Amino acid sequence: MSALHWLTFYGSIKYANVSVALVCFSSVGFFTALFEPFITHKKMNWTELLLGMIVIAGIYVIFHFDTKYEYGIILGVICAILLAMAMIFLRSFLQRMNSETVLTYQLSGGFITLSIFLPFYLQKLPAMNFMPDFENLMWLLVLSWFCSVLAFQLSTRALKKLTAFTVNLSFNLEPVYGIILAFLLFGESKELSWSFFLGFSLIAASLIIHVILLLNQEKKLLRKQSV
Repeated sequence: MSALHWLTFYGSIKYANVSVALVCFSSVGFFTALFEPFITHKKMNWTELLLGMIVIAGIYVIFHFDTKYEYGIILGVICAILLAMAMIFLRSFLQRMNSETVLTYQLSGGFITLSIFLPFYLQKLPAMNFMPDFENLMWLLVLSWFCSVLAFQLSTRALKKLTAFTVNLSFNLEPVYGIILAFLLFGESKELSWSFFLGFSLIAASLIIHVILLLNQEKKLLRKQSV
């Protein structure tokens, strides 16, 4: 599931761009709030569900008025669904086993799954160059070791020490600073139409409201602890 999440995420970037892929990524909260009660039997969080629906409305605005990103948005939403499902199951696994074991199962499962699908993909879409050149091989090693293995181990260790507020805040802000970096590094703001900025405004409003709610929850928690 995690491997397919990465596959659809990079597919979304290829068919659209980094900004559109990250906008779709921001719908992870909605799908998590939607699926988690059914999988873990927790109580439905209606506030997160409502804020997630605002995010979906923002994605719909971009999808409806800017059809050139149609396939990129579809892949981006599929990526968000897969990531939400993966995160729900990963949380339950991490309660029973250490992060290294979970990561081994995760990467092994991804390798086996992609190896099975690769012949069918190559038959449908033959590649000109199957083996990566030296530069791409180095980037793949950076992606696998630093952005996957090391990042996963650090994030799981951080979950044991950081508060839920800090973790939720970092997830909420990730699409925002990611899109800002895409504007600065790749100049994508020139490629995007008014519909993207209208849709992103709705998403940003939802994220800001969520951050304010998290701040209020943190203040209440600190007051209870000080009493």
